[in-house]
Amino acid sequence: MTVSYLRLATPEDLPAITGIIEEAKAYLKEQGIDQWQGAYPAANHLEQDIKDQLTYVLMVGDEIAGTAALWLGIDPMYLNIEDGEWINGPQARYSAIHRVAVSSKFRGQRLSEKMISGLLTIARSLGYKDVRVDTHPENKGMQHVITSNGFDYKGIIHMEDGVNSARYAYQIILK
Repeated sequence: MTVSYLRLATPEDLPAITGIIEEAKAYLKEQGIDQWQGAYPAANHLEQDIKDQLTYVLMVGDEIAGTAALWLGIDPMYLNIEDGEWINGPQARYSAIHRVAVSSKFRGQRLSEKMISGLLTIARSLGYKDVRVDTHPENKGMQHVITSNGFDYKGIIHMEDGVNSARYAYQIILK
């Protein structure tokens, strides 16, 4: 059995992370999902998240199989929610999971679920019981991953770009 675990990303991981994000963009495009089809997430976003120690990589053996960011604190995009509400309100102390992507080499192995589970463990160990995540309304695969990890749908938030900006928002409260 191959060992898998999450660890903080380092600057040396940036090329692998960028490659995984580019593969994810192409995969979403193949499916006709208008998510990540512009400049976001750009290399400068990924680089800054690594510097800020927000990015984690999923290691499978000695390979980076996936990546995600764990934002700690209020995310401005989550302040306004439509057709629903956050359990603890928009100003609560929470963490948010962003930019979940798995390498095409590892696709179909349910590693996104494993990565989110690991991020929930990290969030809880850092004192965050309230965890939020969002995805594109057409990204049924990610919606399945999110709800399979115990998140509940809470409403619609909007990304900063405004164009095709609606995202389904989810939340879980950990014990």
